[in-house]
Amino acid sequence: MVRSRFTNARAAAARLVAAAWLSAPATPASASFLSGETLDTAATALAWFVVCVVPIAVIVLFWMVHVLPEKIAEKRHHPQKDAIHTLCLLSLVFGGLLWPIAWLWAYSKPIGYRLAYGTEKHDDYYLEMGAKAKSGEMLRGDIIHLQHELDGMAAKGTLPPQLKALRDDLAALRTEPVDPAKAGGA
Repeated sequence: MVRSRFTNARAAAARLVAAAWLSAPATPASASFLSGETLDTAATALAWFVVCVVPIAVIVLFWMVHVLPEKIAEKRHHPQKDAIHTLCLLSLVFGGLLWPIAWLWAYSKPIGYRLAYGTEKHDDYYLEMGAKAKSGEMLRGDIIHLQHELDGMAAKGTLPPQLKALRDDLAALRTEPVDPAKAGGA
């Protein structure tokens, strides 16, 4: 019994302290290091920043993310990079719903395209390689490989006029004598 009286007295004292604490007048809270007019000015500046700059930053970020599949397709010389570019633009219009399809398409290897057209690279790739071959930046073996790829495309009947001209230029390069300094030899 002595213990229960002591426990009851302790509980009563705790309730008394809690009641006194709750009935004490509240002190004003200060969550900012600024006060008065300075706080209002800082809040106004922050609001204008959020209203003007953040939407522009979000739009730019949205646009940059939606152009990524197009950049990837260009880097990988994807033969359907123009269609991927169109899909990226449509994705911007439709709020990003088509973006995952463009992303997957940019990373896919166009096997069916190779069967139909004899290549899995865009025409720009061959034009870039042809320019390197003409400037002497490619080895003879690479030029021969490029010539064989163009011959394979010509056999399928899918060689555009620019690549036909490049094929003829490469054939002319193969008949010229090789300068070892330009061809990468010693």
